[in-house]
This record gives sequence, structure tokens and C-alpha cells, in this order.
Amino acid sequence: MKNTSRFVLWITVLVFLLSCSNDNSAGPDSTSTGGTWLIPSNQIKDGGPGKDGIPALTNPPMISAAEVAYLNDNDLVIAIKTDSEIRVYPHSILDWHEIINDGMGSTKYSITYCPLTGSGMAWNRVIDGQETTFGVSGLLYNTNLIPYDRATNSNWAQMKLQSVNGPNIGKDIGLFTIVETTWGFWKQLYPNSRVVSSNTGVYSQSQYGRYPYGDYRTNHNRLLFSVSIVNKTTKVFRFSAFDGPNHIINTNFSGIDMVVAGSNNNNFIVAFESKLANDSKILEFSPLVNKFPNIMTDQEGNIWNVFGEAVDGPRKGTKLTPTRSYMAYWFAWGTFWPNAEIYGM
Repeated sequence: MKNTSRFVLWITVLVFLLSCSNDNSAGPDSTSTGGTWLIPSNQIKDGGPGKDGIPALTNPPMISAAEVAYLNDNDLVIAIKTDSEIRVYPHSILDWHEIINDGMGSTKYSITYCPLTGSGMAWNRVIDGQETTFGVSGLLYNTNLIPYDRATNSNWAQMKLQSVNGPNIGKDIGLFTIVETTWGFWKQLYPNSRVVSSNTGVYSQSQYGRYPYGDYRTNHNRLLFSVSIVNKTTKVFRFSAFDGPNHIINTNFSGIDMVVAGSNNNNFIVAFESKLANDSKILEFSPLVNKFPNIMTDQEGNIWNVFGEAVDGPRKGTKLTPTRSYMAYWFAWGTFWPNAEIYGM
């Protein structure tokens, strides 16, 4: 049974912070899918479509936010920003492709999203100096997506943020800052964003308007694949902890000072380290109300936006270090990290 209602609002999404403690999951194993694995081979499931049966997109066509007609205001999207551009990747596209390989300038990334666990993130697709793209392996672990990198054919466990099989085994993936929220809220924040077009050349526009897994998102008794327990030190923030249009939590986890900002009303949570790189000072943040896309200020008078960028004040142009965090359905997080510290409980 998916236990979701206790923790979150309507779509059962959380943000999670991972520490650098040792992973206590099962040791290396061997499986018919090839070579040594860092996850138990008997818990790797065949998702059905086969390798690349779910087609990842690469450099998809983009349109302006004003041209978008296929999204409703309550549809969820994932946004990423470089210095000069913001791009938006709707869940309705990712539900059917799970991976979108893209880039802006020197920033090369893959948006990886698992519809079965609700986990979305932006992976750095430059690994050890080599640029690659990711594809959908067709395999699942704890009902979670296993991407593979096309440069080495290594398999990666998405929610573990780690390669679990192949030449890259044991390597952690790099993450870029994203913001996940509703389309209606996002287009108010950044109306000049570029958005993935529904004219992908793969599926019809009408198909992107349908969720491929029936009532999976709302049926708490429906789990398509079995799950097992994994352990790691993590911290969980529920949407219900973020009242009002904007709320700030200054906290510490595993010795790292951090700020977590979010809004239950506006359906977003972001998390950053409070200590700037090469600076011993720890910033204390307070919320800015109705100043979006700027969400917080600090004791120095700096103004920070949802991407952790100082847009005004003495540190203008500075960026906060993002935590290794992402959103996912509670049932999925509870199986990967059952000993998670839950904020406010």
C-alpha cells in the first residue's frame, strides 16, 4: 500500500536532503543483465518496454511560454536556469519519455523523471570530462527508473544518484538546480521561459494530454512493482510545513547549515546551503512575501530568487550551493530511506 496521505498535500511530493554517510544497501551482486551490481539483482525488475522502449528525447523543440496551449495551470513542470535562459520541462512530456537530454551553452544536462516515483532532477551529463546522453534502460529498482549512459552503457539508480552497474559503477551523478512547481505559478514568475513543445515528432499532441499509468497517482492501494528497504541518512520536508505564499526554514543537517524555502499554496520547495563557498559566514534567511521570483533576504540585505541567486545587495551575482535534494512520492522515499528524519515530527 502506498502510504502518502499522512505526509503531503494532494500530489504527495516531498523534498529530501541526502547526507554523505555510508550506504548500507546490499553488497555487489551479479545478474543476467550483465556484470556486478551495487543493488540486489533479484530486486531489479523488467519494466516491460525494454531498453529504449521508452524513447528519451534529445534537444527537443522549444517554444515560448506564450505559445504553450497544451498545459493547464495546475500541471507540474520542472525548470532549470543558466545565466541567460530558463527552460521548462512539463511532467506531461516526461511521463512519456522519462529522460530529456538537453543543454544551454556549456551546461549539458539530462532531465530524468520517473512517473512511478514522482522523482525529477537535472543530471550533469558530463562525466569525468566526457559528454554523454542518457537513455531509459527498461529496468526498475524499487519501482524507480534506471537510466543508462550511452558513453559507457553503465546503469544508474535514479533516486540513489549513483551508477550501480557498468564501467561507471560507484560514481555519484552531479546535479543542477531545478525548481519544480505548477505551470500556472511558473509562468507568472518567468513569463519569458522556453518550454518543450508538444510537437516532439514522437507522439501526438493529444497523447501528451493523457497520463500513461491510469489512476496510479491517486490510488493509494495501487503499486505496479514491488519495493524493498534501503538505508541512508536523509531529511524530509513535507509541503504542509510551508504555510502561506512563502515560508523559510533555517536548519542544520549532518553538520551542514541550510535554508529550505517553499510554499504549500504555490507548490514549490527549494533547498540551499547557508554557507557560501570560500566564506566562513553563515547567512540567516527570512522570507520575502509577494516578491516572486525573489523569495528571501538575509541579515546583510541580499535578495535571493528561487534558483538561489543573489539579485540585489552586497553579494549580487553570487549563487548559493544547492543541496543534493529532490522531490518524490513518499512511498518511494520511504523504501529507499526508511530512517529519514522528518522535519516537524
